[in-house]
Amino acid sequence: MAVDTTYDRPAAPARAPAAPRRRRRPRRVAWIFAGPAAALFALFFAYPLGASLLQSFTTEDAGATRWVGLDQYRRMIHDPAFVESLVNTGIILVVQVPVMIGLALVLAVLLNQSWLRLRGTWRAVHFLPAVTTLVAYAVVFQVLLKTDGGLVNQILGAVGIGPVDWLNSPTWARISLIASLTWRWTGYNAVILLAGLQAIGKEQYEAAAIDGSGTLSTYARVILPQLRPVVLFCVVTSTIGTLQLFDENYVLTRGGPDDATLTPVVYLYKVGFQQLDFGYAAAIAWVVVALIAAISALQYAAFGRERRR
Repeated sequence: MAVDTTYDRPAAPARAPAAPRRRRRPRRVAWIFAGPAAALFALFFAYPLGASLLQSFTTEDAGATRWVGLDQYRRMIHDPAFVESLVNTGIILVVQVPVMIGLALVLAVLLNQSWLRLRGTWRAVHFLPAVTTLVAYAVVFQVLLKTDGGLVNQILGAVGIGPVDWLNSPTWARISLIASLTWRWTGYNAVILLAGLQAIGKEQYEAAAIDGSGTLSTYARVILPQLRPVVLFCVVTSTIGTLQLFDENYVLTRGGPDDATLTPVVYLYKVGFQQLDFGYAAAIAWVVVALIAAISALQYAAFGRERRR
């Protein structure tokens, strides 16, 4: 009889399940999705930007492109029209931006009051100018400010004031441009400041009232310091818009009279598309970019210094 020599062997210890390997998605999948956007960016932004920078160092001479280095930039220093455009932009920047931000702040405070009825409607009404097209509203102001038959002069005539030559006098043309810019952008900045006001809790108003602070003192010492980042944003964006000003003054006055409303971008347009001096126009464009960067950096630096105090 055969003997069964088999026996129960001890079972091997169970192995711990292996940790699942992290699946690495191939990088080409990311490039497939990012590729079209990167190609469009390179084609329509990066390449034109680099080409315009190179063009600012060249000039057209007898149909041939010639490298001139920094001559186009030196030319601006002795160009009275370009210097005049910078002066005009500085005047608009110093006068219009503070007036507009001040009005926007007052308007934002009013639109934030609980006693105001139909607040949503009033907010929409004041924001509507910002959604109108630049050319359309400039044409409307051109019609309103006509010397003969314009609605503004008709109203002034009704109260015994003679007609004002709004668009043909250097001083009044600047005032007209500042008024049109203020009308369009005050509501836009007011809505941004209103959002900042609504982020401030009511308990801070109540605490200030308990301490005996009046309304003006509360806004000056409690609310405005907290609104400083929002105000800075409005100031920076308004400054950039002023330095890029083109549509309004071109439609209203074509940069005149006597270059009183000429801005660097309008001058760039005239140099590039009327005089066909594209090298000089490209140099003007890059100077505008440098001015925007420098002024914005100064504003941020000043704001940071105020916060550290």
